[in-house]
Formats: sequence, C-alpha cells, structure tokens
Amino acid sequence: MKKITSLVSFLVLMALTVSNLNATPRQMEYLDRGLVAVKITNGVFLSWRFLGTDNPATGFNIYRDNVLVNSTPINTCTNFTDANGTSASVYKVIPVLNGVEDATGIKTVTPWAQQYKTIQLNRPANGITSPNKYGSVGKPATGSFPKGQPYGYSPNDCSVGDVDGDGEYEIIVKWAPSNSQDNSYYGITGDVYIDAYKLDGTQLWRIDLGKNIRAGAHYTQFLVYDFDGDGLAEVVCKTAPGTIDGKGNYVIMTGDDPAADYRSIDTTQLSGSKMLGTIQTGPEYLTLFDGKTGAELNTIAYNPPRGSVSAWGDNYANRSDRFLACVAYLDGVHPSAVMCRGYYTRATLASYDVQNKKLVQHWFYDSGSTSGVGAYGQGNHNLSVADVDSDGKDEIIYGSCAIDDNGTLLYHTGLGHGDAMHVSDMDPDNPGLEVWAVHEETNAAYGYELHDAKTGTVLWGTKTGADNGRGLAADIDSRYPGFEMWSSLGSGTYSCKGTQISTSKPSTNFRIYWDGDLQDELLDGTNITKWNGNGTTTLLSCTGTSSCNSTKATPNLSADILGDWREEVILWTSADSSKLRIYTTTTPTTYRLFTPMHDPVYRLGVAWQNTAYNQPPHLGFYIGDGLANVTQPNIKTIKYNAVISGVQNPVEKQHAAIYNANGILKVNSSEVIHSVSIYSELGRLLYQNDSVQNQEFSRKLPGNEHLVIVKVKTNSGAQTAKVLF
Repeated sequence: MKKITSLVSFLVLMALTVSNLNATPRQMEYLDRGLVAVKITNGVFLSWRFLGTDNPATGFNIYRDNVLVNSTPINTCTNFTDANGTSASVYKVIPVLNGVEDATGIKTVTPWAQQYKTIQLNRPANGITSPNKYGSVGKPATGSFPKGQPYGYSPNDCSVGDVDGDGEYEIIVKWAPSNSQDNSYYGITGDVYIDAYKLDGTQLWRIDLGKNIRAGAHYTQFLVYDFDGDGLAEVVCKTAPGTIDGKGNYVIMTGDDPAADYRSIDTTQLSGSKMLGTIQTGPEYLTLFDGKTGAELNTIAYNPPRGSVSAWGDNYANRSDRFLACVAYLDGVHPSAVMCRGYYTRATLASYDVQNKKLVQHWFYDSGSTSGVGAYGQGNHNLSVADVDSDGKDEIIYGSCAIDDNGTLLYHTGLGHGDAMHVSDMDPDNPGLEVWAVHEETNAAYGYELHDAKTGTVLWGTKTGADNGRGLAADIDSRYPGFEMWSSLGSGTYSCKGTQISTSKPSTNFRIYWDGDLQDELLDGTNITKWNGNGTTTLLSCTGTSSCNSTKATPNLSADILGDWREEVILWTSADSSKLRIYTTTTPTTYRLFTPMHDPVYRLGVAWQNTAYNQPPHLGFYIGDGLANVTQPNIKTIKYNAVISGVQNPVEKQHAAIYNANGILKVNSSEVIHSVSIYSELGRLLYQNDSVQNQEFSRKLPGNEHLVIVKVKTNSGAQTAKVLF
C-alpha cells in the first residue's frame, strides 16, 4: 500500500479536518441505501450505500425474504454475497446502531438477472431536414442531401438527480440526432431532446429544445441539481424560441415569436455570418425547469449575449457558441449554477442562485478581449469545481486558469487551451489539490503538466511543441504514492513526481472504481481494464453496447448511482439505440467508504460530466494508501417533504416572490402584503410585521441563521417559503 510520508501533508489533513468540523455543512441531496442485488454463479451479490451522514459505528443487517441472513451486523464493508440467494429472493438492508435497527424508509429489491439493468427509453421519431449538406467550414461538402438529410436518434450524455424526492436517482437523458455537428462544421441538425426516466423505465417528461438550439457537443450543457434546497432536483440549460417544456408549453419571453426560425438554411453558405445550420441571430435564453414535471419555472436572457461573433475571434460562430456549465458552492453552503460562454479567446462565466423558483444572477466574469489578460484564451473544452484555496467555498478550474468563488480571477498559468483536465489530490506530499492538464498550443511552455490547484504553480511538465489532445490522471499503480498520469504525447506513464514508471501507456479516457482495491480502473469505450504495471488486463467488455461522442468514446454516464462506493457505467444498446444499460460491479471488497456522491468534488464532477468533451469525476481526497484518515464529509442532506417545525414543503402560490438578495430578504408581491413572519429552521420566531401594507418588503436577514422560513399573508392567503443564505 502507498504511504504518505510527508509531515506537511499530515498537518494539512489535520488542519482541514478541524476546519471542516467548524464550517457550516453543505446542503446536499438525501439518498436512500441504493441497494442492488445481482444473480451470480454462487448466489446473489448485494451492495448498498454508506452515506456521508452515517455514524461511523453504523452496521447493517441483510434480510432475505424477511429472514435475517447475517449472524452479526456488517460494519466493515457494504457488500455481501448470499450463497443461498436465488433469482426469486427479496432483499432489504437495515442499518443498525448500538444494537438498534432503523427500518425507516427501507425498500426491497429483487436480483438483476445479469450484471446490468436495462432501461427501455422512448426514442424520438426519425426526421428529415430541408435540403442540407455538411462539411468542415469553408471546404467542399463531405455529404450533400438536396432532398433533405434523414436522421435518427441515440441516447447521448446523461446526468442524474432525485427529481421526485424518493431518495433514488432519476436519469436525465440528452438525445442527440445523428446529424449533430461540431461548431467548425456547417450543416442543419435535428432537434435536441432532454428526457427524464426513473430507474424502472418510467418516463417522467420530455423537453424539446427546438430548432433554434443546434445539436452538438458544445451547444447544450445541462445541469441537474437541487439548487433551492427543497429536496427536488431542477434542470438548467440554454433554450431559445421554439423550446417546448415537459408540459408541452412554449418557453418564450415577452415579445418573442415561438415559431421564429433563426437557422441559416442557405446551402450555398459554407462559412461566415450565414453559415449553413448555424444560429447567429435571435434571442437566447437560460431556463430553469422543474425536475419532477419538466415544466418551465423561469426563463431569463442568456448572459452574455453573442453580440458580434467576430468579437469572439471568428466570423462563423465557432468560438462564440462554445458553452460550458457547472454547479459550485460559491458560498460554501448552497449550490449555484454557473453558465459559461467562450474559452478559445474571450471567456465569460455567470453564476445564478435559485430563489423562489427563479434564476437570480449572483456575479458575472468577463475576461475581455485582450490576449494574456485574465482568463482570455485560457479555457478548456471542460472544467472542474473544487475548493482549491481551502476557504470552504468553491472555485471553477477553467482549464489554464481558475475563477474564485466571488467571480474574480484567482490565477492563470498562461498555457492556453486544452482538451482534457483532471483535478484531485494527486500528489499527497503537495498540500491541497492538483491539476493535470494537456495543452493544444504548440508554443506553450508545457504540452502536459501537473500544477498546484490553488496557485497555478507548475510542479512538473514537459514541452511538446505540438497539440496534445488527450491526457488522464488516475491512481492505477499501488507501488507509487499518489496518482499516475499520462497523455497522447510523452514517452510513457509517470508518477505524480514526474518520474517515468513505464514506457507503456494505458487508455487515455475515463477512470473508474470497479474491483475491490482502492486503485482506479480504466474505462474506454465499452471496456473496463486494469493496469498490471506494464499494460492492462480486461475486466469487463460490455458487448452489445455503444459509447458516445464519436472518437471520444465516453459513457452516457459514469457515477456511483447504486450500491456501494464503486461506480456504475451507463451505455446505450447498439442494436436499436432505444435502451440504456446500467452496469454494476459484482466483485467483493473489504473496504467501506461513504458514497462518493456525498463528496462535493465528486458529486459536482458528475454534474459537469456531460459538459463538452466529457471527463471523469474524481474524489476530492486521496484514498490510495487506505481509508484510515478519511472522515465523514461536513454535509447536511435535504429530504423532500421532511417536516421543518410544522412547515412541510408547502405548495407556494405564485402571487409573491420571496428570496435572498445578498443577505437581504426580499418579498415582491402582486397583491398588498398584510404580514411577514420569519422563523428559524427550528421554528423559533425571529421577526414579525403585521402591518406591512405594501407590495414590496425587505429586511436584513439574521447573521447567525443559514435557513429561515418566511410566511407572507396577502388577500389570497398565506404563502410560505424556505430562504437559504
């Protein structure tokens, strides 16, 4: 096993632990046990979640057909092989603490017949474009369709969130038409659809983004998260006139035309401001959707607008229509949506809080148009989120730069654009987190490098003088402390200190926890492999499935959505592209770790995984040398319909907007407000005004509270809302 030898690392770990205990808990999603059972040759394999909020002394009892299977509570791992289990067995797992079982909310499961679960999807109907062609900008067409181009659909990037509050993840699926295009290609595309499915295959809703949202990896980045702390996940993404929500209603702002078509459909235009298939005029929106129904909750203008596309560095909307998105805890407690535009040249980021089911912009960062200044030209095709400066609040690692929690530049390395990046505690001897990045700029000082995530200081790297397209960092070799890392260019695989440990390089795609040890395995396309010191051994080949995003060969999703701390892989079926398969491990492990989905760095990595050139999530701490120093995260889970001092997730009448504006409680009502009452989270009355007699009300929120219950009375009755700050 690897050992952390540095005293500095130990002291930093202790300091962070003390800081963590004193910090306000982060608001995160409530999860059930995620019990999964799989029929295997020698019985039934079961695994379940240890939660980030569990007491470390918690054990578990396993019941088969209501009969206790284990002789003593299981408290060293969260998996079990039942040799007497059959395909007809019914299982449940019950936590035990101090000899007392807690059966609250316990669910039963029956075994999967094989190592994967199939989810039947509702594939959108095929379509045909108007006369079309496609090809690289300014060059002769690769394909031409004078009578229109037929296209079909396959499931593309996915995300997860609990949209109905039952403690179980739903899968949010983006459907990609077969004529999706990169920004540097001309061509009309089909509509993009976003669906929500329960794990039993029940479809909850479908959003049609409409003709004015082009299909491709860089246009639609969607966020699935519980932004307002009501226990239900929402969905945020870019929309436009023509978008239809999950209730069948147009998403439209006042004065705009839902039937307007802003696409360029002139097949003679192969570049420039009217390049075929591009959308370079017309309104652009940002929409908050209800995760349970798909209904539009709030729509605002996308910030920043495209303006003149030439201001972004070209004349055909390549650079101006490159979007990224993430979720970040910018105040250290509550999640915000961060929507981004541009990274090759000008780079912009806007953060939004969700207050009273509305998007409220918090800050906006704009690099401007001067090379070498701020984040200009320093963005990636992806991003990451972590608290890199240990102040309890998240930063956005935007490639070769980082944006602080307050929307200002933290640093830039000056190494320019890149296609891949990884953030975790890769070098246990270096305090804090590190960033492994590859770079596209041929004149960059480093083509691949490891730098300090807090300062941007390069720890080691190599100049390549060429476009280095891919790179991966993962803890694949237990003989060396920290992560190993490698890239498309370079002479082999390196330790976290920059020492070459092998002339061989494994796949450069995704990492994954799959077998029973604490090292990473590798996911590439539809195969999971394990590093053997000088090559790889295949652990699983998911036959009959396909990966996503062409040569990127990424999964629909890789995340810990079921079972213990190992991860699941979601892929789509090749035969008819109408099904998803969820693969789970059946390898026993003796290690017990809380679900990575309760680690903020990992959970936010799953939220941004669908962004542009997909990258795998990483933990925000190092586990390669054991779990002895791992502590439970400082989080507070929000359970839907949990009673808070008599207020039970009230259904709000929409006559008043109740929200926090920089520490000031704001109430704006369409009716005269008679009274406003403010209660603590525990129900203690903090303030009451029974003679407001105005349609607006404001008051500074109490500084020692982080959630209050606000009750507003008008002629229409009482409206109650939770306000986070």
